[in-house]
Amino acid sequence: MQERKLIIQGIMVIIGLIYIIRLFFLQVLDSSYKIEAEINAIEKVVDYPYRGLIYDRHGDLLVYNTPVFDITITTKEFKLKDTVLFCSRFGVTKDQFKSLITEIKKRKGYSRNKPQALFKQLSLEDFAHIQDYMNDYPGLYTQGRTVRSYSYPSAANALGYIGEISSTALEKQTNNYYKQGDYIGISGLERFYETELRGRRGVKYIMKDVRGVQKGSYRGGEFDTLSLPGENLISTLDAVLQKYGESLMQNKIGSIVAIEPKTGEILAFISAPSYDPNVLTGRKFSDNYQVLEKDLYKPLFNRPLMAMYPPGSIFKLAQALVGLQEGVISERTQFPCDKTLVNCHQHQSPQDLRGAIQWSCNPYFYMVFKKLINQEKSPNKYKDTEISFDVWRQHILTMGFGQRLNVDLPDCKRGNIPSNQYYDKIYGDLRWKFSTIYSLSIGQGEINIIPIQMANLAALIANKGWYYTPHLIKAIGKNKQIKKEYQTKHITSIDPEHFQPIIDGMERVVQGGTASWVKIDGIEICGKTGTAENPHGDDHSVYIAFAPKNDPKIAIAVFVENAGFGAMTAAPIANLMIEKYLKDTITRKPMEQYILDKNLLNKVKIQP
Repeated sequence: MQERKLIIQGIMVIIGLIYIIRLFFLQVLDSSYKIEAEINAIEKVVDYPYRGLIYDRHGDLLVYNTPVFDITITTKEFKLKDTVLFCSRFGVTKDQFKSLITEIKKRKGYSRNKPQALFKQLSLEDFAHIQDYMNDYPGLYTQGRTVRSYSYPSAANALGYIGEISSTALEKQTNNYYKQGDYIGISGLERFYETELRGRRGVKYIMKDVRGVQKGSYRGGEFDTLSLPGENLISTLDAVLQKYGESLMQNKIGSIVAIEPKTGEILAFISAPSYDPNVLTGRKFSDNYQVLEKDLYKPLFNRPLMAMYPPGSIFKLAQALVGLQEGVISERTQFPCDKTLVNCHQHQSPQDLRGAIQWSCNPYFYMVFKKLINQEKSPNKYKDTEISFDVWRQHILTMGFGQRLNVDLPDCKRGNIPSNQYYDKIYGDLRWKFSTIYSLSIGQGEINIIPIQMANLAALIANKGWYYTPHLIKAIGKNKQIKKEYQTKHITSIDPEHFQPIIDGMERVVQGGTASWVKIDGIEICGKTGTAENPHGDDHSVYIAFAPKNDPKIAIAVFVENAGFGAMTAAPIANLMIEKYLKDTITRKPMEQYILDKNLLNKVKIQP
């Protein structure tokens, strides 16, 4: 019994010592509980970092930061004796002020003890008008922020914009980085590179007395953290080429995408109509956004990535490449221009492959596709179609069609390269054949591609069978690294030797074919015109090209809605862009003026 008594006493002593040590640690060594006790007298101020800048490929500044000020209110501390005077000083009506207070109190996480944004994004000029009045109103505080500003009224659909984070985005975030009222990239590069651009926010703790008057840093700034600015981005865009392309696309609907074939770097990214990116900054963001959103011509719609069209005759180049790879034609194969098969314009007949590309002969590529689909790989003609069609489709997919190209912008569409299953759903299994789908031969029917895929086709032909994923950023921050996926070469299923007759035919298009009137002296341009059928109005004008022929430095695709033949609108725009990029001058001034004067908006039929 005596031994048990000693054991119990020992245990009690040990427990007592543990409590004493723990109390000593909490009360003497650990100040966290003291901080919690003092928290009502401490204001936590977020130090927002400068967002990273964006430059063009030559170091020209495209996007920078402009300081603005948010006026916050802590409703528990706020005292207001003369509402009319307050509203007069701060430029709001009495009803507007009441509405703002009501909206603040309805916010999720609202607290009378925490500052809430009252007036947002005041410019330096606006803030100067009210700065002297701030001390008259306890509970009002200033929060410094920055908004984006743009050096040029161009490239809006590529650069994107920032805005206040939505409640939906707040709920979906996994790391709780953002709080209500924070700004975040909403579209374009601002959204895709949000993590790199945003930097890291800091925090300052400010001591306040019972009246809310600031008394300096808490504990000399011991718990403060510094903000870190975001990474700067070097874009692949050529600001001069971008502005020139946008001027050519004035009063037109469509897109231009220009790529450097050897790197996949996007030189120009134009969606028309567009808008001045500066209108989506500052206090008038919401009003201006509503105007743009309601615009019938949809300037917010990013056409190079999201507009899906039938490619028309430019797709004949892909058909020819598959035909050569599968051995159903050679570069010397000739077919007559038989208009009973499919309509065509007047030209000399028959033509070999180079001549068929030069004159865009529809019956020629009808026969190429027929030979691809009817290869007698099965005694059942329907099964033969399915087998051969699947082989054709796999070749087409390796060219970047029917899939997202993973360009470094959000919301890129896949386009559509129909599959066996696609047609089975429409017609039934083993119930369709070449005569059902022959319109695919000339880039019509169920094929849909987006403009950036068109430009990528020009780039991969220029490279004779390979491409890098098109991208808009070539360097991030000090280490100058871009994502590995933009440094990975994609090789098509077409052997390199099959590209030369295609390139020769494209050269003939410009030198003496369907686009001969837009050739540029001194530049070997390889191009292909297209006219895409449009059930809602005039046909669309399409053109892809690259130059120079033997050392390609630029590949380009132009798509202009309701503009008719590819040679009449898309081709001159593309060739002018090529000359501007390679020579930094324009020699064919009459052709330039013809495009600048062309207004096609009255031809557009707005769909309900």
